Order: sequence, then structure tokens, then C-alpha cells
Amino acid sequence: MKAELRRRPLWQTELANSVTSPAELLRMLDLDPEQIAGDDIRGNFPLRVPRGYVRRMARGDINDPLLRQVLPVREETVQTPGFGPDPLQELKNMPEPGLLHKYHGRALLTVTGACAIHCRYCFRRHFPYSEANPGAGDWQSVIRYLCRHTDINELILSGGDPLSLSNQRLVRFSEQLGEIPHLQILRIHTRMPVVLPERIEQHLLEWLDHLRLKAVVVIHCNHANEINDEVADALSRLANAGATLLNQSVLLKGINDTGTDLARLSEVLFATGVLPYYLHQLDHVAGAAHLEVDDRTACTLMDELHAVLPGYLVPRLVREEPGKPGKTLLWPTAR
Repeated sequence: MKAELRRRPLWQTELANSVTSPAELLRMLDLDPEQIAGDDIRGNFPLRVPRGYVRRMARGDINDPLLRQVLPVREETVQTPGFGPDPLQELKNMPEPGLLHKYHGRALLTVTGACAIHCRYCFRRHFPYSEANPGAGDWQSVIRYLCRHTDINELILSGGDPLSLSNQRLVRFSEQLGEIPHLQILRIHTRMPVVLPERIEQHLLEWLDHLRLKAVVVIHCNHANEINDEVADALSRLANAGATLLNQSVLLKGINDTGTDLARLSEVLFATGVLPYYLHQLDHVAGAAHLEVDDRTACTLMDELHAVLPGYLVPRLVREEPGKPGKTLLWPTAR
């Protein structure tokens, strides 16, 4: 077993060594495990967090914004009207397993259910990946669908986290995508550069650099404290490999719901070569209602950002709603 671990790339070793026990996580942060009931309420969405991400959390602070994103808490067990297992009704929009075709010109593929970190607000925390993924890496039905639909010029890789896949699988799939003439853009939605920057290693960068398709990497970062020197270096290497870097955040109560936090996030992102893209209102997934920020407060926060940041650093406040032809823009229209 030790020899096998030594043969793994560093990022896979770090991933395998993630913290999965709330009690262990709290002990690492000099907090009393008796403060929460995390071990009792994890259910089918267990804790997972890389140790490098834990090292960015403040010791002794149960309200640390990074800790609150991953720590299971009792509020998750409260049943809230309007919050359910499939808030975006994605299962109704799958012409092929894992393939979502909701918007004109682009499609989204959930290539894996694996992720380096389990965020408690994840809108796919109840997603049936075993039923709604291309089976055992068989992409052929997806490829055939994309070939037939010549209006699709962009494919979004999502999950889970697509960078949980090995470089070999990414290369094989992208080679098939590259043979589809009307596909021009490969967008990758990933939290890996932020939570496990070791993933951004040379073989991955070479893959991005040699893609025929234009690579757009949309990272997911909610708080400036998530970005340390290792993350900044990983993002710089992605940009040098030719990827366009954008960020999407989720507005979360008690985590990033102040104008100061959001402005600092935009500024730190820009310093690392990433443009703010979306600030999402929370999707109504069961177990996450305690993290919701109401629309009026969200718009007030956007007013604050607009007053202190240049326009290119102000993300678009949006909500994704089932059946709509695109995301719903909430600011400055929603009051």
C-alpha cells in the first residue's frame, strides 16, 4: 500500500489523505468536537476537506469562513419548505446520462461525482451520480449527441469536479471533442485550484496548452482567505497555459455576506489573474437553507461593491431557475 501511495501523483496522495471526520477537523483547529453534532448528521453527504485547506482556517474560531463552508451542523437536518434534493430540476433536462442541455449554444456534462471538498451548500449534494453520469467513462453517447447538435459550440465540464479525473481520461475525452468541428470552447468548472492546488501540475498544464478548443477555467472561490501563495501560483500557471480564468461564488450567510468580504475577494482574485464572474444566490437544496441570504440584502451588498470597485471587479448577482433560458440577473433589477 505504501509503495502504491508513492507512485501516485502528489495531488492524489493529498486527496486520499483528506480529513473526513468532523471530530478530527475540530481537534486540528483546537475546537471542542462537542460543539457540533457533525458526526451524527452527515448522512449520505460526508465531510471531505484537504488538509492544506484546513491549514488556512483560523484556529480556535468556530465561525471561520472556510470552516463554515465544510463543517456539518445540526441546521442541515431542518426541513425547509421550498428546499429539495434537485433544486434546478436537472434530471429533467438530461438527453443523455450526465449531459444537461438547457441553454442555447452550450451544454454541460457532469463527468464525475468525485470532488476534493464537500461544501455544505452544494446544489448537487443529493445528485444521483451513479444514474446520471456517462457509465464507466463511456462518452460515446455524449459524443454522438454533440455531433448531432451543431448549435452547441461550448461544452462545460462539471461534476463533482472534472479535475478529479486523471490526466489520461481528460486527454482521451478532449481528443474526441476536438474532432467535433462546431465545438470551439471547453469550459471547466472546478474548485481544485483553490482547495487542492497540487492538482495543477505539469501534465495537466500541458494538456490545456495543447487543446484545440479554447480553454476557460471557472474556479469557485467564496472568500479571500481561501487564496494563499500556493493557490495564487496554481492560478498563474493555468493562465500561462492559455486558460481564461473566471470565478463564481455563492453568497453565504455568515461566510461572505458583507461588502468588505466581497470587495476583498474581488481584489484578491484580480491580483491572481482571475476576473469575478458570478455571485450566485443560494440554490434551494435541502440541507442548506440556514446559509441563505435574502435578495434585498444581496442587492444592498451589490450597491456597496458598485460604490467601491471598478465595474470589471463587480460580479453579476444571479439566480439559476428551472426552465429559464439563462440565469436570472438580480441586481440592479431585484429590490
